[in-house]
Amino acid sequence: MKCEDVSKELIPYLDRRSNSADRHEVEEHLAICVACRTRAEELRTLWSVLDEVPIVEPSLGFDARMRARIAEEPQPRWFRWFVPQPRLAMAMALLLAVSVWITRLPQDNSGLPGSVQNEQQQFQVIKNLDVLENYDVLSKFDALDEVPADEQPAPQPDQQNDQQQQQE
Repeated sequence: MKCEDVSKELIPYLDRRSNSADRHEVEEHLAICVACRTRAEELRTLWSVLDEVPIVEPSLGFDARMRARIAEEPQPRWFRWFVPQPRLAMAMALLLAVSVWITRLPQDNSGLPGSVQNEQQQFQVIKNLDVLENYDVLSKFDALDEVPADEQPAPQPDQQNDQQQQQE
């Protein structure tokens, strides 16, 4: 038998309420295990001290007086259950305040996968994918450096009108 089993059977053993088979197993274990035997002796000592304590009997009118005091207690009113407990009222007020605060926060739907704005951004990226793939080629394209630059800038519309008037 294990110490756990003996601890469960120890009080019935000491109280002499256990059957003979359980009693025999507990006695065998107590003969072997010093810790359980010490516990059993401590319980026997405690019970002997408790047996020496005088028993105090309540007075004859104790029961009647106790019932009368209980009957004198004010009964809760029917509307009492409408009035919430302070902790419950505080919790409900905090819940309401947090709910209002959360609903007034600015909402950013750009991170949501189903939002229209996010779908438009994804479409723009897909539409410009070929340009993004050729970015390195375009940024290092040296042929554009060889194109001769216009030496005379294109005339402005006001300048064109002045030149036509001079020729006339």
